[in-house]
Amino acid sequence: MTSKKILTVGLELAADQAEHVDFDSKTSLLDWDITLFRPDIEELVYSSEGYQGKPSLSDSSSFRLKESCEHWRREIKQAVDTGKTVVIFLAPLHEVYVDTGQRSYSGTGRNQRTTRHVTLYSNYESIPASLGQVPAQGSAMKLVNRGAELLAPYWADFGSHSQYEVILTGDKVPACLVTRTGDKPVGALYRSKTSDGTLLLLPDLDFSSEEFLEETDEEPEWTSVAKQFASRMITALVSLDRALRAGAEVTPEPPWATDSRYQLPAETELRTQLLDAETQVETAQKRKEAIAEALKMAGSYRALLFEKGKPLERAIIDTLRLLGFDARPFTNSESEFDVVFESEEGRLIGEAEGKDSKPVNIDKLRQLAMNIQEDLQREEVTSPAKGVLFGNGHRLQVPSDRAGPFTEKCQSAAQSMGLALVFTPDLFVAAQPLLAGSDEKYSRACRLAILNTVGRVNFPSPPEEASGGSEN
Repeated sequence: MTSKKILTVGLELAADQAEHVDFDSKTSLLDWDITLFRPDIEELVYSSEGYQGKPSLSDSSSFRLKESCEHWRREIKQAVDTGKTVVIFLAPLHEVYVDTGQRSYSGTGRNQRTTRHVTLYSNYESIPASLGQVPAQGSAMKLVNRGAELLAPYWADFGSHSQYEVILTGDKVPACLVTRTGDKPVGALYRSKTSDGTLLLLPDLDFSSEEFLEETDEEPEWTSVAKQFASRMITALVSLDRALRAGAEVTPEPPWATDSRYQLPAETELRTQLLDAETQVETAQKRKEAIAEALKMAGSYRALLFEKGKPLERAIIDTLRLLGFDARPFTNSESEFDVVFESEEGRLIGEAEGKDSKPVNIDKLRQLAMNIQEDLQREEVTSPAKGVLFGNGHRLQVPSDRAGPFTEKCQSAAQSMGLALVFTPDLFVAAQPLLAGSDEKYSRACRLAILNTVGRVNFPSPPEEASGGSEN
């Protein structure tokens, strides 16, 4: 239908010509001719707590939201500056409280309280324009002179299906659509001053209508209505893109015009300032990446809650080391064990298993028993190691909502074989106080619980916390 490369963000079209990415994608817009963008952050804030009547995000969710909004704000501006067309559908204003990273403390000892500082943030932070958006809903709109001729074909097709969700109150908003009564801006047309790029803000459309999907035995499929809508949308926007480029008044600066002979006095100082600003941004970006990597490593223990395979094995080994064991995987020409771990209290061999929606069954116990025998056949081993099965049954559910992590047969076999069963979310809970500070008495109690238990391990209660909770 068209040779234009079209990307959609925050909305989907039932058309092969348009590729879709999620709002938290890191995709560059420079690879696309036309981008359709809808600032929908629902997926990033769906499970947040409340504060002053609005969602309040955790520190990790706050980071994800701000990182995504900053990414799109930067990408949209860069795309327009380099001659691309970006069309933004003005979704409902969604305000949330995000963590600023600042903390303040009051009281001392057990009475100490930590206050988490938050600030208001919205999905409109992803748009590189000062819009002064105010929530308001309506459908009575009209074109104004700025966009009447260019937008008329699009508006004739989609105007009756459009609804404004915000009014734009910014001082310098170049309105192209206004309310029929009161002439309040509800759409805007920004032209790049250095290229033929355009940022077009339009009232919202229902891209997830019930008419667009039909249920099947496998996955929902697009209906003919959705495909017709997508075809009309693509045709209208490709025509609009062509009209915007034809009406562009800016001639891209030819390379020879940047020669020093044509440099103006103010440009020298501004270029120096720009280089300095770019250096500061680069330094801040490197620091941000280092902190993000440290944050990722600090949260690696959460793999005990939901992972399987090698990621689960690595988290188990890290946690066993935290408990004071010397732990490592074992591999030689004849044997391969998930983990061998020991301390002054004893020596153990472990196998790990994660199940998506089922409890861990007896299969791994057989493997564990074989491993113990293979281990004992090694010359340097003088007595059988204690066997431990680390299980993460029903791993994709919230731990508190899960059924038993081990089958009844697995539990009875573990009793008869003298093996320990460790539910890895229990191991995570045991690790939490140790991550906050070392406590040799508690870590030894955890080691003994694994060594001395036959069947499912119940870890000791953590030591009393030295400080109080936190609040917004």
